[in-house]
Amino acid sequence: MKFEFIDYAIFIAYGVLIVGIAYWVTRKGEKTSEDYFLAGKSLPWWAIGASLIAANISAEQFIGMSGSGFAIGLAIASYEWMAAITLLIVGKFFLPIFIEKQLYTIPEFVEKRYSENLKTILAVFWIGLYIFVNLTSVLYLGATALDTIMGNGDGSILLPAIIGLALFAALYSLWGGLAAVAWTDVIQVVLLIAGGLITTFIALSHVSPDGGIFAGFKMIYEQVPGKFSMILEKGEIITPNGKDAWWDLPGLAVLIGGMWVANLYYWGFNQYIIQRTLAAKSLKESQRGIAFAAFLKLLIPLIVVVPGIVAYVLNAGPDGLVTAESVAPSFVGDSGNIVNDNAAPWLISNFIPAGLKGLVVAALAAAIVSSLASMLNSTATIFTMDIYKPYFSKGASEGRLVNVGRTSAAAALLIAVSLAPQLQNLGQVFQYIQEYTGIVSPGILAIFMLGLFWKKATNKAAIWGALLSIPIALYFKVAPNEWSDSAFFVNLPFMNQMFWTWIATMVIIVIVSYVENKGADNEKGIPLSKQLFATGRTFNISAMVICLILFILYAVFW
Repeated sequence: MKFEFIDYAIFIAYGVLIVGIAYWVTRKGEKTSEDYFLAGKSLPWWAIGASLIAANISAEQFIGMSGSGFAIGLAIASYEWMAAITLLIVGKFFLPIFIEKQLYTIPEFVEKRYSENLKTILAVFWIGLYIFVNLTSVLYLGATALDTIMGNGDGSILLPAIIGLALFAALYSLWGGLAAVAWTDVIQVVLLIAGGLITTFIALSHVSPDGGIFAGFKMIYEQVPGKFSMILEKGEIITPNGKDAWWDLPGLAVLIGGMWVANLYYWGFNQYIIQRTLAAKSLKESQRGIAFAAFLKLLIPLIVVVPGIVAYVLNAGPDGLVTAESVAPSFVGDSGNIVNDNAAPWLISNFIPAGLKGLVVAALAAAIVSSLASMLNSTATIFTMDIYKPYFSKGASEGRLVNVGRTSAAAALLIAVSLAPQLQNLGQVFQYIQEYTGIVSPGILAIFMLGLFWKKATNKAAIWGALLSIPIALYFKVAPNEWSDSAFFVNLPFMNQMFWTWIATMVIIVIVSYVENKGADNEKGIPLSKQLFATGRTFNISAMVICLILFILYAVFW
């Protein structure tokens, strides 16, 4: 089913709506840096929650997680469901400290807790990460999906799609700042959830001969029960390309191990995620927004993982296994491998009727563009407030800071657009780019966790921890591949590598801190109290309900 006129009409109408809303909410202009970077600290809880999810859900989830559902099954949903608990932890224990210190950026916390030098190092790192990894990969993955759905899947519209997505995100985010991003995210998240559910329901209705959503779900559960296992044992799930899924999701590590490193780093100390919580009217409003986002997180596997399982069932042979002979031609790569990430584009292209297809592709675009806009705004915020203002113009006017923010965001986008097409030539190297964050995140997480909750942590110890965390991570990642016969090296799943790198880095920071200060508290240590972490009734009830739902989900699908 190709894109028809009505699909293009719906897609264009979506774009006009988003840009129109963005200009309406920012029609008076952004007069101060607080207006531009923190939406004037005026966001209500429902806008915060919606914006958190819209910033988070992108092509990586719609395409990549559906592909993981195709290859692995429901187990990949742990990234989403464990994120719900992580959000509650961030809301209760991290946000009170961040908001009390009136932060604009996450690097700013590093300056207040450790030193300006460490802040600058991490600010430069995050700017590089957002431009060369996040922005670039989202543009590439998003454009690849649109090329598959709207084009012929041969790359013929890849570059126009990259440019189009970039211009769309720039059209409203550069002018309106976080206010434009956050308020349009309310529409974006409604659209992406609605579009995702449409894809899931239509896909499920095609599985069962009798049709119907529940009959379809029952059938895929009966045909591939192994795909609904949440805690994997070694050898339990073998992907279509012959890889043991345990190496991606090593059993209980998703509950008590390395999954926490990925989630705490991403949701707690990631500027383009945490920024909208800093823009709340109050701490309680921010915490309610966090709880709302946690509820939405429980829904995400239904719209990004289940379609992948459906695609697996529809492409399986008589023996219930997917092979190069049983799948649709679009799933077979140039080297004869199975391209798992084609699951969602294949479903949309083949089963979504005209009209609805335009809505579903608009939902995919919403996921991509909202993430791009968030990353652009956060890149601009870090550059302006942590690099430009302290080093180039301490007395810069508010108007000047806003203009620098817009210019730096535009420059970041131009770099990402120029690099994104090159990712198709990287082959397997592209997979290592995706794991780049996983190499550095354990060290950064250790710095923040001890900085927040251990008064003795020193600046020198944090620097040593940051520096040594990289060779520790590389020991786990590179060494076993190069010297697999040596007893000195251990081969661990990447999730376990992150966990032990995090633990080792914290040990280094503790030892150096004790040696430097002889056990005394650091003068910049944060005073903690029971009152600081007190939460309202709404947040507490929401947290209990979310934890109960997660307990039931893991009990049913263990």
